[in-house]
Amino acid sequence: MTKLSSFFALFLFSISSAFAATLPMPSVVPSAPNSSANAYVVLDFNSNQILAQKNANERVEPASLTKIMTGFVIINELSNGNIHLDDMVTISKKAWKMPGSKMFIEVGKKVSVKNLIKGMVIQSGNDASVALAEHVAGSEEAFVQLMNSYAQKLGMKHTHFMNATGLPNADHYTTANDLAKLARALIHDFPEEYKWYSQKKFTFNGITQYNRNKLLWQDSSVDGLKTGHTQSAGYCLVASAKRNNMRLISVVLGTNSAKMRVQESQKLLNYGFRFFETHKLYSADQRLNDARIWEGQTDNVGLGLTQDLYVSTPRGQYKNLKIETLVEPEIKAKITKGQPLGTLTVSLEGKNIVEKPLVALSDVEEGSFFKKIFDQIKLLFLNLLSAIGL
Repeated sequence: MTKLSSFFALFLFSISSAFAATLPMPSVVPSAPNSSANAYVVLDFNSNQILAQKNANERVEPASLTKIMTGFVIINELSNGNIHLDDMVTISKKAWKMPGSKMFIEVGKKVSVKNLIKGMVIQSGNDASVALAEHVAGSEEAFVQLMNSYAQKLGMKHTHFMNATGLPNADHYTTANDLAKLARALIHDFPEEYKWYSQKKFTFNGITQYNRNKLLWQDSSVDGLKTGHTQSAGYCLVASAKRNNMRLISVVLGTNSAKMRVQESQKLLNYGFRFFETHKLYSADQRLNDARIWEGQTDNVGLGLTQDLYVSTPRGQYKNLKIETLVEPEIKAKITKGQPLGTLTVSLEGKNIVEKPLVALSDVEEGSFFKKIFDQIKLLFLNLLSAIGL
């Protein structure tokens, strides 16, 4: 009896183990580490998903993190051909007299746009920022209008700029979430120019200054972005790192020291890389489904996405993703390319991660008179069968 009982117990254990192996393992991700920062965000660059956050939409003073937007506007102006790297900028008295961090330009002297950008990005020069703003827009005040216009386009709904430097002003504010959006846009739109933010030092006028982002020395995966500090804002840092094919952006605001902003940023980046993974699900314009088109020249149109789709999941949970598509019923021509005709939803453990519109991948023109009549009769017949339950 003992041997039989042991065999039976072993059999039940084997069955239960096999059954358990078929069930999805629950995602186990610890809470983000405690942070002394007043606010922070960890954003996955590819999926645009927030992995961790604290007071992410709370209004804060950006200090010199403002210069990320100043740089974004400058790079857009370069890309549009409105200014050039070899343009020589005459330094105004206002730019020369700017308080705070400097690249030590001299009033009346001419400095290239390229050197001014390095002075702003690497040395965080307030003088360089104002000189660039004046070169682009004629005045810093006019340049600020461009900054706020770009902020609106990027969906930075809780941001307003009053200057190009980040010097304190009651109406100069942002949020951790908005800064993450801005950093993502800069890296995505201008990958070559983003490389400026990884440079560790710059020498101008016989003075060598080092990048204040000390993570560039501490973590080889970090390749940007920008520090900020005022007495009221505290010590802040927006950083980005890439390990394998995964890029994260961290925003840390309001720490008590330069050392602390580096420590908190490193801690949050390590957390994101350790406990999450990113996968590309589909490419833009990839045919994912078909929609039946009535009264058109063709009966079907392919459906897909307008952009590549990435998702971030807790490590080991990618295989448990559930992907569903929903296509609108009774779609009639005319259909234009890019027209939303359905929805793609990605969920994990019953929680939606991503929801994207499925769009037509091509145009469908209206069919001939006889094609329309034929489809109308066919559709009427199908609806009648459906109504009577056949």
